[in-house]
Amino acid sequence: MVKALIGALRSRFEVSVAEVDHLDLWQRTALGVAVVGAEAHHVRRVMHSIEMFVEAWGGVEVIDTALTLHDPEG
Repeated sequence: MVKALIGALRSRFEVSVAEVDHLDLWQRTALGVAVVGAEAHHVRRVMHSIEMFVEAWGGVEVIDTALTLHDPEG
């Protein structure tokens, strides 16, 4: 199920996705998603769409989300 979700996210949103934690736990994982964009507003919108997509995915319970923006210009 996790591999199918990761594949769907990569395909639909053209983002980088990886399992980043809880690899040794059964029925639990943490996914990291990377989005690159010129405008923070666009990145936030894409990430919000990804959150809604994951929450609608059958058999998945979202426990927590976090968004970190990096501005190379400071």
